[in-house]
This record gives sequence, C-alpha cells and structure tokens, in this order.
Amino acid sequence: MIEFKLFTSVTELPKASWNALTRHDIFLQTTYLEAASKALPKTIGMCYVAVFKNHQLVGVAVIQHVQLYLKDMFRHDDVTCIKEVVQNALSKVLKGHILVVGNLTHTGQHGIYFNTEMISEGEFLNVVFNAIKSLKIRIKKEYNKTIRLILFKDYFEDDIIHSEKHLFDTNKFHKLNVQPNMIMLTQKIWVKPQDYLDALTTKYRTRYKRARKKRNGIVTKELDLNALKESSNTIYNLYKHVSNNASFNTFILPENHFLSLKEHLQHNFKVFGYYLNNELIGFYSLILNNDSLETYFLGYDAEHQNSNQLYLNMLYDMAVYAIENNFKTVVYARTAMEIKSSVGAKPEAMFMYLKYTNPIVNALLKPIFSLMNPSQDWEQRHPFKKD
Repeated sequence: MIEFKLFTSVTELPKASWNALTRHDIFLQTTYLEAASKALPKTIGMCYVAVFKNHQLVGVAVIQHVQLYLKDMFRHDDVTCIKEVVQNALSKVLKGHILVVGNLTHTGQHGIYFNTEMISEGEFLNVVFNAIKSLKIRIKKEYNKTIRLILFKDYFEDDIIHSEKHLFDTNKFHKLNVQPNMIMLTQKIWVKPQDYLDALTTKYRTRYKRARKKRNGIVTKELDLNALKESSNTIYNLYKHVSNNASFNTFILPENHFLSLKEHLQHNFKVFGYYLNNELIGFYSLILNNDSLETYFLGYDAEHQNSNQLYLNMLYDMAVYAIENNFKTVVYARTAMEIKSSVGAKPEAMFMYLKYTNPIVNALLKPIFSLMNPSQDWEQRHPFKKD
C-alpha cells in the first residue's frame, strides 16, 4: 500500500526516517528546511510530502507555494517600450500563485528523493501528482487562491525522472531547457591551491595572479554567528545591491536569511567577508553539502567591484576553499556563466517540467517561457591545460 501525508511544518515531519533517507542532500535535511522556513521571502511558503509504502517512508518531496508577480521580476527600468508592454501583459496573465517542486532560492534538484529499491519512479511521481492535487484543493479552501502554474525544478540531463516523461506528458507538463548549472570538478591531484594554479594555461594563470594583486590590501575573514549579527545590515545591503542589479529575479531574501542559516546549519554554512581598511565591502557564502561545495548568495560594493575585481576573486576563493577542504565539486550555479567558466566551471544542461493550469495558456507556455527565461549569449572559456 502506497500513501502520502502532507505537512506544512518541519516540526510535524518524521525527522529520524526523513533525515536517514535524505542524508545525501543537506537541502532536504530538516535542519536546512527549518532554517529556510524561518528565512524565506514572505511570498514563499513550504509544504512537505512524505511518501509511505507499507507504512515505511520511501520518498519525500518539498513543495514551495509561491506568490509570483512577474512585474517585480524585471528589475531594470532601461527596457524598450515594446518589451515593457510585453512584460506588463505577461504579468497580468501569469501573476498569482504557483507550486514549485524544488527550491526556488537555489540552483539544482533539491525537491524530491525516493528509495529506488522500495518504490519505482512511476509510482513515486504518481503519488507526488496526487499530493499536488490535494495541495491545490487545500490552498483554494484555506486561502481562496487558485494555483496557476506548477513547476518541477532543475533536473540534469541524465536524471532518471526523464524516463517517466510520458507521465508528465499525460499530465500536460512541458519539458523545458533552462540555463545550465556551472559546476567545477576538482582534481585528485589538487591537494593545495598551487596545484590548481599549475593546472591553468599561461593566459589564465596570469589572469589569476592579476586578480590577486588587485585585492590591494583587502582582508578576507570568516564571519561567525556573532560577527554575522554585528554586520547583518551591511551584509544585507551588499546582497541587495547585487540582487537589484539582476535583470531577472523571482524573490528578495528577507534580512534574517543569512542569520537563520548560520544558526541552524552552523559549520555547514560559511560566510566570508571582504574588508578594506576595516570596512566590509563584500561577502560570499557557501553551503557545505557532503562532498559538494554549493556556492550561495554574495554581495559587494559597486565602488570596489571593478578596481579590486571582487567578484572574480570570490570565484577563485571558492575554488581554493574547495581544494583545501577536499570537496569533489564546486557548484557555481547559474548566471555569469562566462566568468565562471574562466575559473574552471563547466555548463551542465538542466531541464524542468512546467504546467499552466489554464489549458489555453498552457498550450502557449513555451513561447511565454522564452520571455520569462532570457537567454544569454556567452563564450565558454577553457582555462586548464588539458581542457
């Protein structure tokens, strides 16, 4: 017998069996889910699906209930008149409530997991579809809101979920290609940062050294919980500067986000500050996910970005941290693909499954999505000698 239970609070979850099943991914662990539930934007609510077979937990799904307003996503005012008309029209059609099977605030598949020896892919997905139907009914009953869009987020090309594409087709979902995840595989022979430097071609080794020289007295410090509390306002303002300059975004983090993650994840969440003359001018954050180093949100002062090459130095520092701490991969995520490839990250194609609940709009979803998901022309760099 296969059944599911819906939960809206982490405290209700069967934590022991849930964490035992999801130990491979910190983003599915209850410590992270608890932190996220307290530090997500007000527009995002959490729901958790536990799938049982013969009363044993065999699968989980994390679903985010998101209030999506496209007009707020397009942050730049310098758009053409025609494009503004299109964006405003889209916002009127698509604004509303959506369900995301996964994590809207982080790149990657962090929404579902199941024991393949206990339940098949098809069985599990059918249960998730049924859970989504129940959740839609609950949201309509409790909030009088209609779910307009359903999204299964971020799957690699070799993910087994694609073997059940017929189930998505039957349920009227579209399979769409999204921007790649930029990932660097560290090499076993890289036991210290100099080994990484030696692996670079002359061109990119020179670039590395030039960026390091441009630090110009910048001191990097890891921020513990107390230091993070003291610098909370500055950290948030630096984050907002970068976030507000993104051409496309779906949320703004609340001010307590970084503190909440540090309080719950502790040593598995790292924040490093960049100080110039004792002034905090930039930061980056990391989530330690078993043998994967997940790069997280960052921020910097625009005045120092170019002169000190802050962003590029942050990317290098992330790689150095991974090498010094024996991580197998550095997940650099989306955006700024070209500069990330210049430090050694490679694009990994990703896909998602999307459905609009209005059949007419759903039929037009692919061209609509092309406007929601702006393409970027970029040249992949090959910094390593054997690349």
